Amino acid sequence: MNNSDPATLIKFEKVSKRYRNFQALREVSFEVKEGEIVGFLGPNGAGKTTAMRILAGFFPPTSGRVFVGDVDMSKHPHQAKQVIGYLPETVSLYPDMRAIEYLRFVAKLKGVPAHELKGHVRGKMSFCGLIEVGHCLIGRLSKGYRQRVGLAQALIGDPSVLVLDEPTTGLDPTQIKEIRDLVRALGQNRAVILSTHILPEASMLCNRVMMIHQGEILASGTVDELAACLKNREAIHVTIKDRKDKDLALRLLKSIPGVEDLKAAEDVKGETFLSFETSGAARAEDLRPRIAKLFVEHGISIMEVQKLNRTLEDIFLTLLKEGKLGRRSS
Repeated sequence: MNNSDPATLIKFEKVSKRYRNFQALREVSFEVKEGEIVGFLGPNGAGKTTAMRILAGFFPPTSGRVFVGDVDMSKHPHQAKQVIGYLPETVSLYPDMRAIEYLRFVAKLKGVPAHELKGHVRGKMSFCGLIEVGHCLIGRLSKGYRQRVGLAQALIGDPSVLVLDEPTTGLDPTQIKEIRDLVRALGQNRAVILSTHILPEASMLCNRVMMIHQGEILASGTVDELAACLKNREAIHVTIKDRKDKDLALRLLKSIPGVEDLKAAEDVKGETFLSFETSGAARAEDLRPRIAKLFVEHGISIMEVQKLNRTLEDIFLTLLKEGKLGRRSS
């Protein structure tokens, strides 16, 4: 490996977790390097939090191994946990403590030297925007500020690995943006792994995403790489002016070979939106001129025909529907 290559700071090797008769994770393998923000993406119950807790050392896997840097978590758990900062989905704080008192308490638990403690805590409070509320009781802080306190405690000790479980859950739009900005800044010199069920969030925050469902990795890669999994398919959106033309428009689109998954919706103004995917020979042809000509010939007033960029939601749902468990790994 080249000396300039970023170090691998998180490594899962065929990690499985079983709770009695329930298989929460099934031979999950992945790596996260320094400078990467990697998102675990999937619905509630997919296995994201189980993976986060195994990485944070809350409990061991049923089988497989977890490495933090070059340290085997099962053999040297204390050494591995020293370089991990963990923000759980529900942050357990002491409501009767002041924010600064709590963070000093955490710093002592994490072994920050006494002569560095005051400056260390203040630095984390400054980074997380907590200086003005440092002397407020945690129980009186807003949800957004409590989340910032949770993030600050995860940063105490300057861990090289950050584990963030649903970091924006329950926040308002302004608070969500603020926390996302903090996470982006944190990923510059650490390995950050976060779980989310919010698909746009993963797209905005992460260098790479891992789509997980029922304890298995469906696919892993950048958004562009995952979209390439569906390179034989294309999405097209058509808007027509009058709802009365909807049935005819649907029949015309169905007559075109390769048009699949046709859907229609209407707005209050009467405009109708038609969307579909193409595959096979139709994928090689730009159907937009053909559709426009066909609709004009049949007297349908067409407002717009456009190709749609693939969203993470499109990719995830299509991979799930098609059962594509062949992994793409970076």
